[in-house]
Amino acid sequence: MTVTLVGKPGCHLCDDARAVVRRVAAETGAEVEELDITAEDFDPDLKAEYWEQIPVTLVNGARHDFWRVDAERLRKAITAAARR
Repeated sequence: MTVTLVGKPGCHLCDDARAVVRRVAAETGAEVEELDITAEDFDPDLKAEYWEQIPVTLVNGARHDFWRVDAERLRKAITAAARR
């Protein structure tokens, strides 16, 4: 299980999301991957899609949420993805 957090430096919502993602990942055993949307090598199509919505979270590559991360909702998504 991998939870990906797409954000950018200096984003306070990203900092809030990071704390929730890390806590829930530690509880569930999921890995955490962070991607910087401002990086030159970031996929331009995803950049266009996500730019107005960061932070964006993905669970195993599937879009989960944006702007705010609810710990319980993320926990349920990780559990459901693990069952597939």
